[in-house]
Amino acid sequence: VQLQASGGGLVQAGGSLRLSCAASGRTFSNYNMGWFRQAPGKEREFVAAISRGGSTTYYSDSVKGRVTISRENGKNTVYLQMNSLKPEDTAVYYCAADSSVRINTNLYEYDYWGQGTQVTVSS
Repeated sequence: VQLQASGGGLVQAGGSLRLSCAASGRTFSNYNMGWFRQAPGKEREFVAAISRGGSTTYYSDSVKGRVTISRENGKNTVYLQMNSLKPEDTAVYYCAADSSVRINTNLYEYDYWGQGTQVTVSS
């Protein structure tokens, strides 16, 4: 499956962004989807994940309460709504698809990755 992330940009602290990830090539609803991020000099880390049908979601502690992951299987798209953004949220954000039975927070379980979209939060 091919993944195309978009929606990143420059925003002031306290602002909001909605990232989108469009999938193509395979049946989107067969995959759990995740968002990860990587800041300069740091390892890629889990942000959020959603099950195939959208009924189950997981969030990292660092974003819980500020971020919402959702998906529209009819549009082959997964979203990441980010509110109350902080400078420490600055990173390249990646979407990923996982064919596993259960949702994973481990990036090594994901099979397909998008190219990433830059999010920069100014203080």
